[in-house]
Amino acid sequence: MIEGIEFGRIIINGQKYKHDIVIYPSGKIEKRKKWLSKKKHGTSHKLDPDELREYLKEDFDVLLVGTGIYGLLSLLSESKALVRDKEILEKPTKEAAELFNELKSKKRVLAIFHITC
Repeated sequence: MIEGIEFGRIIINGQKYKHDIVIYPSGKIEKRKKWLSKKKHGTSHKLDPDELREYLKEDFDVLLVGTGIYGLLSLLSESKALVRDKEILEKPTKEAAELFNELKSKKRVLAIFHITC
């Protein structure tokens, strides 16, 4: 359960993370591999298909992208095409965290959270 979001920090089950994260449907949490997008686009605010492929390890129903406190992270159209048969939700991180908590018991959610801008 996501307990809190602040600029630069997300708290999940009492654990504080000070970097972007990916939450898999199994509950596993790992650091976002944003350098893959930054390498191609000069910014980690564009979620590239090569980066997204790194997270397609578990089956899921919903891809939820927390776009940052100010909503600057965007899922590129090529990335959306990779998961076109799934539900895709992009929301500012605080809103995405609330949605994650609602959805996780109903659907298999793959969540990517940008915790700063």
